[in-house]
Amino acid sequence: MRTCWRERAEYVQQAGVCIQRMQKALTETNLQLTTVLSDLAGVTGMNIIRSIVAGERDGMRLAEFRESGVKASKETIARSLEGTWLPEQLAILKRQLADWEHVQKQMAACDGDLQILMQEMPGAETEPAREPPDTTTGKSRRKKKASRNEPNFDLAGELKRVAGVDLTRIDGIKTMTVQTIMTEAGLDMSQWKTEDHFVSWIGFAPRNEISGGKVLKKKTRKVKSRLATALRMAASTLRESDSYLGAQFRRLRTRLGNPKAITAMGAKLARLVYRMLKYGQEYVDKGTALYEEKYRQQELRLLAKKAAKHGFTLTPSINPA
Repeated sequence: MRTCWRERAEYVQQAGVCIQRMQKALTETNLQLTTVLSDLAGVTGMNIIRSIVAGERDGMRLAEFRESGVKASKETIARSLEGTWLPEQLAILKRQLADWEHVQKQMAACDGDLQILMQEMPGAETEPAREPPDTTTGKSRRKKKASRNEPNFDLAGELKRVAGVDLTRIDGIKTMTVQTIMTEAGLDMSQWKTEDHFVSWIGFAPRNEISGGKVLKKKTRKVKSRLATALRMAASTLRESDSYLGAQFRRLRTRLGNPKAITAMGAKLARLVYRMLKYGQEYVDKGTALYEEKYRQQELRLLAKKAAKHGFTLTPSINPA
């Protein structure tokens, strides 16, 4: 399964390269389709590209491929398709389209193999627990948007059946991330004595450089880990998350900077994954408000400690405003 998933990841990368080359070819011919479509690889974008390769040059006819979910109007799409139609760039567009479609077929073949392998895996010893209610207040919990590169079968259901817990309840972690966790680390967390060992194995634990009893540098080990990359990408999506983890990431980002905050939150996500898989616990988001209140109480304790050190006592204000 690991071999199949890694092969599929390479095809996903190749598909991305094909899309980039098609975007460049369109730009070279002054076709500004990428400015009106957020995703060139979507249904509208690929239908327009196929029609261009087939010989269509009329902007209004090409705009007829517009799907209902596209924000840009047909007139706007037609204006973006007024180009110079350079033959050498159109030739590149044709070749890249053929490569992209070939890669899609290879991905579909991997999906078929992956589905068979997943079905052969035994289910968890315990049935998946019922989803606990959210304790968040204010904004409702956002439903995670499925990735366009997800396999074409119910991978999320299979992963939940095999793992016994729903790891996608952790903010930032999606189905593709869970599959990477399973193929790279497995589901048996007894291989690592503690969650600290698991975090260190991934490559998130600090490795201090000490000379003469003095710490010179504090940095993580340089490791090539697909799992570390997946967790870092998951952590980076927490920037705008209205959740406990999102509030924690924004606080770390302010204090440590973006790279270190992503590494720290990647380690946090790894610890949550370890606990869920080892102890069968379901993750419950406590919300942004709880984190902010917890941080406020921490700040007050620190201020009281500093005041007591200098012989003062903190007194709450009658009018906090």
